[in-house]
Amino acid sequence: MEATTVRRQANGEGAVEQRAGVMPPIAPAIGDPAPLGLAAFALTTFVLSFFNAGLVSDKGVPVVLGLALAYGGIAQLLAGMWEFRNNNTFGATAFTSFGAFWISFFVLEQFEGSKIPTTHLGKAVGLYLIAWGIFTAYMWIASFRVSVAVNLVFLFLAVTFIVLGIGNANGTESIVHAGGWLGIATAVLAWYASFASVTNKTFGRIVLPVRELNR
Repeated sequence: MEATTVRRQANGEGAVEQRAGVMPPIAPAIGDPAPLGLAAFALTTFVLSFFNAGLVSDKGVPVVLGLALAYGGIAQLLAGMWEFRNNNTFGATAFTSFGAFWISFFVLEQFEGSKIPTTHLGKAVGLYLIAWGIFTAYMWIASFRVSVAVNLVFLFLAVTFIVLGIGNANGTESIVHAGGWLGIATAVLAWYASFASVTNKTFGRIVLPVRELNR
């Protein structure tokens, strides 16, 4: 039986066991999932915000549901999982959470919303949106170590959630419409961040600035 030498080396992650003469496996590199996550969030937010802003009839809202499940939900959730692989805690937390948000929105609109009495629906949805606003607000603070482009996305998104939450809770259509316009602005900013990221990486140089912030 061939003898092997085992050495344990302590580091910040714990003990690492190495076998002499055997190289540790190297996981294959993957592309940056951030442009996908940002694009999925931007497009779904853009379409829904047109309804919130009152620019199109509410009767067309079901068109958002497919986007919410497939693109805003599943695609963004996958981007979050890939960010875990990339050791990007911020990206993983953001994309996974907002992917789950869009899936929960799909479930609420398609299955659960009708179970809430009309007299309680506005306040329930308001609480739902404001809670997401709180999450987005602390992610905005963390984004001060990402980039200016991403920071602006989270700033506008936090305000959008809060305004929509207040509008729904109070049943004030004008405030909901204002939240819709803020959502459109948020989507445009997220699209820019996605466009800049995928373009810069494809061209191998800075084509569109995002202003990286000091980590």
